[in-house]
Amino acid sequence: MPSRKSEIFGKEAGGIIGIDIGGTKTAISTGGGKAPPKEVLRFATGTPKDLIQHLKRLIPSERKNLTFGVACGGPLDAASGRILAPPNLPGWDKVPITAMLRDAFGGRAVLMNDANANALAEWKFGAGQGTRTMVFLTAGTGMGAGIIAEGKLCVGANGNAGEVGHIRLAETGPVGFGKAGSFEGFCSGGGIRQLVRYLPKREQPAHVTDWAARHSTARDVILAAKSGDKTARAVLRESGEKLGAALAVLVDILNPEKIVLGTLYRVARAYLEPPMRRMLEQEALPGSLAACRIVTAKLGKNLGNYGAICAALYESDKWN
Repeated sequence: MPSRKSEIFGKEAGGIIGIDIGGTKTAISTGGGKAPPKEVLRFATGTPKDLIQHLKRLIPSERKNLTFGVACGGPLDAASGRILAPPNLPGWDKVPITAMLRDAFGGRAVLMNDANANALAEWKFGAGQGTRTMVFLTAGTGMGAGIIAEGKLCVGANGNAGEVGHIRLAETGPVGFGKAGSFEGFCSGGGIRQLVRYLPKREQPAHVTDWAARHSTARDVILAAKSGDKTARAVLRESGEKLGAALAVLVDILNPEKIVLGTLYRVARAYLEPPMRRMLEQEALPGSLAACRIVTAKLGKNLGNYGAICAALYESDKWN
């Protein structure tokens, strides 16, 4: 009778293993070709050595010719396979993750920024299928991006292409990506919770500090807007306007067929989309805007698993 390990890493797994490393959890998936990924293990993110030990308990010793795709938030050096102290991963400082995987299991290993990996996933399996030029924006706690240009992932000179969250949209504003007034500051979950303090005085509540304390997350702000809170709706209107301004830059420069927006846009679309559209129509080139569809990401909670698998597939002969 085959072992549990053999069942998990049988022929259908295709020798592809995806590792999605997050601040709180790590997910291991198998997949390949046109098959969707299959999550086989999820555990609380610990140390790099913990990750290797989890994999050793999972992967049969006789399994050869594996390809690992590692998706992780930055900063990182994808070319050398090193994770460089992401703020949500304390203790992961200059970790040579691809070398560690090769030393432990042989085969090949690829490290990719999670926004790039998830862009590949939405392009191959999700909302961007069939496009040649597409932008994926995480639109979650932060504002990462992955750019597909003329049928290829845009990586850049040192792997940092697509860091649009760092674009400054105003001289002052919420802090995101280490910069006040940035795209991430105005339009990410982490920025929206700060935004009330930057509204025009006439739209601020009488007690800004108290209101901010009661609405300490983007989710709190969205729920308040749904309940009719005028301040929350003003916050989301301002965020939507800045979202439109940033997207207009992307539309004009990249001329994409689609812009795929992540979780925050999906859950707050009713409040973000009208001001976003107004700003796009005001700022973007009409022809380029007409050629671009702005849609929500399709893969939902499984996006990270798809992304890690796609990081491996993209660097293998199994991508097409």
